[in-house]
Amino acid sequence: MTAPEGPAPWAADEPYTGPPPTGPYAAPPRVPGLLGADAPHWAGAPAGPVPWPLGPVPLPPGPHGPAGPGPLPVPHGAYPPGAFGPGPLPPGLRLAPPPGTPPHDEPVPFLRAMRSRDWAWWRPLLGLLLFVVAYSVAAFVVVLLVLLTGIEPDLALLDLVDPGVLLVTNLSLIVAIPIVWLLWAVAHGMRPGWSSSVLARLRWRLFAPYTLQALATLGVGIALSVVLGFAFGDAAATGPVDDLLWLLLVVVLTTPLQSAAEEYVFRGYLSQAVAGWVRDPRAGALTAAVLTAALFSLAHAPGDVATFLDRFAFGLAASAVVWLTGGLEAAIVLHAVNNVLVFLLAGSLGDGVATQELPAGIGLLSLAVSLVAMGAYVALVATSRRRLRPEVLTPALDLRVPARDPRAGGW
Repeated sequence: MTAPEGPAPWAADEPYTGPPPTGPYAAPPRVPGLLGADAPHWAGAPAGPVPWPLGPVPLPPGPHGPAGPGPLPVPHGAYPPGAFGPGPLPPGLRLAPPPGTPPHDEPVPFLRAMRSRDWAWWRPLLGLLLFVVAYSVAAFVVVLLVLLTGIEPDLALLDLVDPGVLLVTNLSLIVAIPIVWLLWAVAHGMRPGWSSSVLARLRWRLFAPYTLQALATLGVGIALSVVLGFAFGDAAATGPVDDLLWLLLVVVLTTPLQSAAEEYVFRGYLSQAVAGWVRDPRAGALTAAVLTAALFSLAHAPGDVATFLDRFAFGLAASAVVWLTGGLEAAIVLHAVNNVLVFLLAGSLGDGVATQELPAGIGLLSLAVSLVAMGAYVALVATSRRRLRPEVLTPALDLRVPARDPRAGGW
């Protein structure tokens, strides 16, 4: 037996215009007012296209009642006015970007990374307060733990070519790195990696070329300054210091991390905090560079004007390469190469080689050499940008609600 030809007897010549289906065969409930094929659904809703417009539908009873399900991921893309329905969102429901969404609506340079969608002027103040408290506790614990191991450095002398003193000093500074990361997470609600670069992580590929550039500029300047100190100043080679091998071990293993810690504090947090408070990006970068350079120099307790200017110029050079490269890598290399070379030379040649002050008798000459060396490093970093291609802007995704949308001010 075959089916009769022609349209099926149940086929209608015109579309059905009656009331929507009810009962067990009705469509599962959806979020009120959500439109479009990509709109998020409640659990159990079909994944197919959604008619446009859908219109408001009451919230279903049960766990998805007035309390709401919490943050709702927002699909990527542009939304026309009213795309999420007219009027305010249901009680307890708020829009939130999907995990991994960049925290910026527009690409920004490194010093503006702190100004995310949730930026508020008080967040850096909260972060600085937390830093003072957390770092004070952490540094005390580090010193206490080192003393409990049996190492008894004479901290009163602050002889940094003594392995014990240098170890305690470096470890008490290294703990600042996780504290800065904590500030970004707690005070700003952002990934700790935003303290490192515009990619929210360290770009390890940049360390090797920047190290070679630092050795060719700053390394040559340090060596020349030591030679000038011996030839025209009061420096004297007294031979290797006691426990040279221990000193070399401490320098190689901890000094690069100590240098990185200072950069995370001054350029990875404080500079961003200062720049974030200034509306104009260029003015903010300049203000942050000058202020952090002054604080950086004062933190090293300079004994004379020449030494203060040398540390101040060092801070400016570090800020310059951060601005040029979009991250801390070049500044960390500058700091680490300087400190490692200084301590290696001081340990090998003896106490007569200064580690904290410019060589006596040739302070201004040594300052001039240092300025030329740091300037050469900044110039090399600038000219190598075309070859190394360091990223200088953050990734971004514009999730701003159009101005005409009823919830334009609620994000």
